[in-house]
Amino acid sequence: INIKKQDQKIDLFLVLPHSLGRKKKIIAFVDAQLGAQAKGAVDTVVLKEDFPKYAKDKKAQKKLASAHDYTIAQLELMSTFAATFGKAFGSKGKMPSPKAGCVVPGTAQLASLIQKLQNTVKLQTKNDDVIRTVVGTDKMSDEELADNILAIYNTLLTKLPQEKNNIKDVILKFTMGPVYYIGAGFKSQLQEKPKKVKK
Repeated sequence: INIKKQDQKIDLFLVLPHSLGRKKKIIAFVDAQLGAQAKGAVDTVVLKEDFPKYAKDKKAQKKLASAHDYTIAQLELMSTFAATFGKAFGSKGKMPSPKAGCVVPGTAQLASLIQKLQNTVKLQTKNDDVIRTVVGTDKMSDEELADNILAIYNTLLTKLPQEKNNIKDVILKFTMGPVYYIGAGFKSQLQEKPKKVKK
């Protein structure tokens, strides 16, 4: 694919059939209308009245962005959020995404959104035509991992211009483990050890 062409870029969120094996950390930027509900549902809540405190503290903003997987923002506060936190959260790719349902009205029920985000992954082409994402952990069953992988694969097929002809390799890798190639015509291959470079 040519990721320079807008219609061939991949940028979407997908809710997987099974948990990813670890709890996603979520931060919410809300006013009093959603404040009490958010405090019982997410990991960190930043209320509207706290925005000025963070406005001049860039270090604290970056710390918030780095510590969380997803950002929820109340629709009525989006312009103020963007002006105050946009640079820090944008540089980390943590801006609240309408595609993931993370921009919510003041009347929203957060519990169902939080539950959905725990199983959500982002599929995106950035500087190359490789998509990398988490599918689970080694504590999950083979069937659960396979279901998550197939959900991603089948979703990508519908988004690629030539479907499976645009997919060269499907690779599974644990964080500190070897690389395995998946699919017909591929053999499981161990990752080559890097060659030592003489100084």
